[in-house]
Amino acid sequence: MDLNFSVLLRFQDALLLGLWMTIKLTLICMVLGCTLGFLVGLARTSRNVFVRGLSSVYVEFFRGTPVLIQLFWIFFCLPLLLGVELSNLTSGVIALTLYMGAITSETFRASLKSVGPEQLDACVALGLPKRVQVTSVVLPQAVLRAIPTLLSNCVSLFKESALVSAVGMADLMFVGQNISNNTARPVEALTIVALIYFAIAFPLTRAVSIIEARILKKLAI
Repeated sequence: MDLNFSVLLRFQDALLLGLWMTIKLTLICMVLGCTLGFLVGLARTSRNVFVRGLSSVYVEFFRGTPVLIQLFWIFFCLPLLLGVELSNLTSGVIALTLYMGAITSETFRASLKSVGPEQLDACVALGLPKRVQVTSVVLPQAVLRAIPTLLSNCVSLFKESALVSAVGMADLMFVGQNISNNTARPVEALTIVALIYFAIAFPLTRAVSIIEARILKKLAI
């Protein structure tokens, strides 16, 4: 097979635009998903059986079904039920945010439970109000413990975002597929796309490992 990656040089602007769309989508869903995940994580530790049960159903459903199916359902089925038209960007944001919220909720729930009861006992002994206990003692420690896993979730979200190309959103994967079809060189086009994803995801993964080691060292002090 005669490989010629130079033919892709004239598509570099399109690839950059696709990459920017992927990064923008990831950042939007990262912020919304982490916020949703934190709220759901709190709900799953609630003493209210209904709140805890409802949040558990949400988490188990979105963790237990393929993200692609969720995306297709939101893009094709939700507009029929609501009677409104959803753009591929809106559908992608909704699907990835719900997915991100489900996986990060478990991270927040575990980190909240990791705060030892002796911390709360100390707060009670000092006579601190409940609000101060939560905002100044429990949350800072829980968030610190959650950071490494949250960052890993964000890297996973960046890679999962490639699925939005299936509903016609002009992300990096969609652009790569179009270049492949137009040039009849799928090996070169898809290889470049894969390398771009790797060039971003791999350093982030290594950074997560470094941050995790530093946080564990800090917690051990």
